Amino acid sequence: MTRHHPLFRASRLLPLALLAMVGARPAAAQSLFEMQEGVETRWASGENPTGARGAGGQANGGRKGSPTVAIPAGESRVLAQETGTSGTVRRIWMTFPDRGPQMLRGLRIDMYWDGASTPAVSAPVGDFFGIGLGRTATFQSALFSNPEGRSFNALVPMPFRTGMRIVMVNESGRNLDELFYDVDYTVGDRHGPSALYFHAHWRRERQTTLQRDYEILPRIAGRGRYLGTNIGVTVDTATYYNTWWGEGEVKVYLDGDRDLPTLAGTGAEDYIGTAWGQGQFADLYQGSPIADEKAMQWAFYRYHVHDPVFFQRDIRVTIQQIGYLAPHSREPIVRAGRPLYRAGPGRVEMDLSKDGKFERADDYSSTVYFYLDRPESPLPPIAPVAERVAGLERSGQ
Repeated sequence: MTRHHPLFRASRLLPLALLAMVGARPAAAQSLFEMQEGVETRWASGENPTGARGAGGQANGGRKGSPTVAIPAGESRVLAQETGTSGTVRRIWMTFPDRGPQMLRGLRIDMYWDGASTPAVSAPVGDFFGIGLGRTATFQSALFSNPEGRSFNALVPMPFRTGMRIVMVNESGRNLDELFYDVDYTVGDRHGPSALYFHAHWRRERQTTLQRDYEILPRIAGRGRYLGTNIGVTVDTATYYNTWWGEGEVKVYLDGDRDLPTLAGTGAEDYIGTAWGQGQFADLYQGSPIADEKAMQWAFYRYHVHDPVFFQRDIRVTIQQIGYLAPHSREPIVRAGRPLYRAGPGRVEMDLSKDGKFERADDYSSTVYFYLDRPESPLPPIAPVAERVAGLERSGQ
């Protein structure tokens, strides 16, 4: 039986030495020079949409006749599909000319495993590939990258047992005349009972609620692994001006936790491994590719590869909306005369002459990534495109 990638195993994490061997770019956990018997490689693209043997590059006499596919407004396209076989999606790459907010949020990518009727993955294409807010940026992480701000790469291993289907839906209201893409996968992989299914879910609250934590991952039942998230924050500058937004703690409720979580962080920038504010950076497992103080927008990510978050019964992941009032940001708040409420229980007004943490409500969106012991989850469909794109003009794109 082939060895399974440590990311989607339900059992305990493989030794760190093995993770070091596979490196930053997830691939099969076997050595590079080991042959996997019965496993074959496929590439699905415009030049070979079915990934079939000996069927690539037929158009124009084999001289690059079909490098792109078109998806008219309101239509969908199957990017890759296999039936009656096991396998693993190993890499997805794509690009298209129009990378503005309407297209990045209007294109939806759905993924189905083992004949499921509802997708395990459903997200706007830009958000799925690691950055929200309808924006792009140059960055590299262990799981996603955008080398020059013009393309989209995913390297998350996605196993299936009896088939898979990856679909792009164009809800942008605009024709997509050129989509370049590759879905690189193998067939014949033998996945044992501990192999989990990859899921991704997008959600947004254009204005969060005071003292109610934003749900990165609403509660789901099952056995699996929380892989991480990318989050986009647009500050409500009409209310909070340029005050700091990122004091909120990430909390992970595991296996029956209700009132209090088992895992609790210490702040938004702390969760992604930085401190004392949040500038632009991109590391393998944590980063903030967008830190735009002019637009007051931040997009950041954290992936739990070396620090796995397993759950045996259920899981829920949240982040608080808590800000900090400091001397450099106090003047417009005082001039406006609006109350701020001290972070904590109840609604207690702050003394605006003093520094301190306060409850706030901003625009949050997120894509969460996780593995689950089943190919479907009870999470709802993502919001309609109008809600996905509303207010994104602040990005200036």
